[in-house]
Amino acid sequence: MTREPRSGTPIRVLLAEDQGMMRGALALLLGMEDDIEVVAQLASGDAIVEGVLTHRPDVALLDIELPGTNGLDAAAELRVRAPGCRVLILTTFGRPGYLRRAMEAGAAGFLVKDGPVEELAAAVRRVLAGETVVDPALAAAALSAGPSPLTGRECDVLKAAVDGATVADIAGRLHLSESTVRNYLSSAIGKTGTRNRAEAVREARQQGWL
Repeated sequence: MTREPRSGTPIRVLLAEDQGMMRGALALLLGMEDDIEVVAQLASGDAIVEGVLTHRPDVALLDIELPGTNGLDAAAELRVRAPGCRVLILTTFGRPGYLRRAMEAGAAGFLVKDGPVEELAAAVRRVLAGETVVDPALAAAALSAGPSPLTGRECDVLKAAVDGATVADIAGRLHLSESTVRNYLSSAIGKTGTRNRAEAVREARQQGWL
């Protein structure tokens, strides 16, 4: 449903960004806009949902790669717990897989950090008005790339393998048998067209599937 910005009242924005300098710069630049007020700045993904419930922002501006909960998972939770808050993803990584996952999580927009601040401020206004804001080139790339070939369990196993964990470690973390873990790893390696699990993890992250 389209929402009209409240006349005469600044747009309340919550900002989640783990890099202190970037977070401060974004807050400062957005705060210079007459119709935007940054009401909360967060450094951890785990604080996003509680921050939104506490500060009641109109728009949550979220990075993806955050300590704790990532911005995509937080967006999905906000869709359930704070449906009135519009989510705008702002990331360094303009990956088609990330865009697709952001839209599936209910995000209203997806921008990369190398754009001008005027574009970001305009995007905040547009998502609050009910629009979906996505870079056209990235949207086209996401469509051509198609959905992730990995199943949820294959993603879980690759995520558990990121730090070089052994098959036994992964099996223990995910409460699976070692043979099942090996099967999932083998399937993920095949689907990513790589030679081993380290390459599979790297390729899946590069595509934004993890």
